[in-house]
Amino acid sequence: MLAAAGLLLAVVACQKEAETPANDFTALPLVAPAPANNAGSPEKIALGRALFWDPVLSGGKDVSCASCHHPANGYADAIDLSIGENGQGLGTSRHFRTPNNIPFVKRNSPTVLNAAFNGLNAAGGIDPATAPMFWDLRTQSLEAQSLLPVASLEEMRGHQYAEGVALDSVVARLRRIPAYAAMFSAAFSEATPITATNIGKAIACFERTLVATDSRFDQYLRGNQAALSTQEIAGLNAFVASGCAKCHSGPMLSDYQLHTLGVADNGKNAATDAGPNGNYAFRTPSLRNVALTAPYMHSGTLNTLAAVLDFYDPGRGNGTPNPHVSAGQRDPLFPGRVNNKQAIIDFLGTLTASTYDRTVPTAVPSGLPVGGNIR
Repeated sequence: MLAAAGLLLAVVACQKEAETPANDFTALPLVAPAPANNAGSPEKIALGRALFWDPVLSGGKDVSCASCHHPANGYADAIDLSIGENGQGLGTSRHFRTPNNIPFVKRNSPTVLNAAFNGLNAAGGIDPATAPMFWDLRTQSLEAQSLLPVASLEEMRGHQYAEGVALDSVVARLRRIPAYAAMFSAAFSEATPITATNIGKAIACFERTLVATDSRFDQYLRGNQAALSTQEIAGLNAFVASGCAKCHSGPMLSDYQLHTLGVADNGKNAATDAGPNGNYAFRTPSLRNVALTAPYMHSGTLNTLAAVLDFYDPGRGNGTPNPHVSAGQRDPLFPGRVNNKQAIIDFLGTLTASTYDRTVPTAVPSGLPVGGNIR
């Protein structure tokens, strides 16, 4: 790790335009920490896995967390905007069934792989209870994040019940399933263990097992200099020199901040998406396993990593792909140029880990199709 940091320090010294300190790149921990009020256990993890794959959480009993976060797609869904409720199929073959009155999910589905490390800084500090989630940072922690799709019309709720009673409706369903009654009792000590809070806790415990920490970049940062090729090291250097690391920094290659970039809206949305503050700013995504999770950006409008690098490169004139955002409104950290794009793409490939849980259960406690209508 010291050798890797030394190489990067030399790069930064020689290329003054790279402003991110070299030690902002650190390997991931091997285990994701849990908040004090939700320590993991085998029983919670087993329950969370069942809930993650069980479409009983959705209004129409047809979509699960795994429908849009499937291991076959790097725990994302491989399409620009997710199709949740009333969807059929998996990945690029997923489509709405007819008739349909459900909109697309508003934004591209981020991977949940390594989401348990959101908020991790270069010093190794992380508070899992305040971990930033979603493109708009609208909630914190895996516990809170896991419950919001259940109440979202286009993600999992549908028209079966109102938003305000969605979680209560799902709780009532689960209480009628003997297998879930037994699993919740084993996982939680309360007299009435099947609650919305405990649903979120169980799914979060499972998601903390969905970590991928053996990428070649991690190996390199841990001291294995042979883990990266000469071309990939050149890509790392170009990544820093081009300014990508100003926002894509730290162990997760994200600063978790909102930035205005001028990314194009997705035409599948009925209205423009101005983000949480109305200035078209969205959170910097992690680049961990990025080669597995195309298409890219919050709107899913860039299909390849080459297209992403072209977006950041100069020579686009005075505008941006989004007519609502001028070049002058872009975040000051927006790169001025991108050097050696192919080498950067090769470097980004080293962020892909090979060892993580890809298990698909053979059955779920509700007896519904595993994962929902994904076949």
